[in-house]
Amino acid sequence: TGVATMKFRSPPVNSLSLDFLTEFCISLEKLENDRACRGVILTSAIPKIFSSGLDITEMCGKSMEHYAEFWRAVQEMWLRLYGSNMVTVAAVNGSSPAGGCLIALLCDYRIMVENPKFSIGLNEAQLGIVAPFWFKDIFVNVVGHRVAERSLQLGSLHPTPEAHRIGLVDELVPEDKLQEKAAAVMAQWLALPDHARQLTKSMMRKAALDRLVAQREEDIQNFISLISKESIQKSLRMYMEMLKKKKS
Repeated sequence: TGVATMKFRSPPVNSLSLDFLTEFCISLEKLENDRACRGVILTSAIPKIFSSGLDITEMCGKSMEHYAEFWRAVQEMWLRLYGSNMVTVAAVNGSSPAGGCLIALLCDYRIMVENPKFSIGLNEAQLGIVAPFWFKDIFVNVVGHRVAERSLQLGSLHPTPEAHRIGLVDELVPEDKLQEKAAAVMAQWLALPDHARQLTKSMMRKAALDRLVAQREEDIQNFISLISKESIQKSLRMYMEMLKKKKS
């Protein structure tokens, strides 16, 4: 059919670690180079969670070199997925905070399981972190400036009905219909000539892609100086403690 399905399986919560991001980019590149593959559906193999976002352990108590390597990998994932020639459909089958939401935003179309217990959003502000401009740009492109401004400042996680209402996800479906719906949407997008769709996508996304490419090194330095602040490290440590307590 020319459609691949990429399932995230990095227990317990599909955190975007350096290893995960590296593997993700390699897998995406392989599909991109496969002439027969025209589309990819992204989903999770772990129940109730799509991806919990960036792995906080990669940003806590590590060296400046490590922070740079990690952030470059996040940028690479963003550039590859947002700039992909393939049709990309996110089949969001669980909660999707922060970097998990980012992956969905980078796709061409977002379908989410109709479960009010699941939520999605860029909630970085809650951790005392600022979502960088390239997170913000694509969020604005999807939901509009006012909604994005409020959501980013409050670090909001939107329950599925609200996420659908603000346009953060395109459709809600019952869990047992998710894969079927993703396949149907993919078929609709693939019915068009690839070159016309690809050129249109490139035209729509070029400004955001070019902006990150031009500011990549500066953005890495900004991340390092922010993440290595003691106040940020302290809030990340507190957040990790809270997660440990939740687990136990």
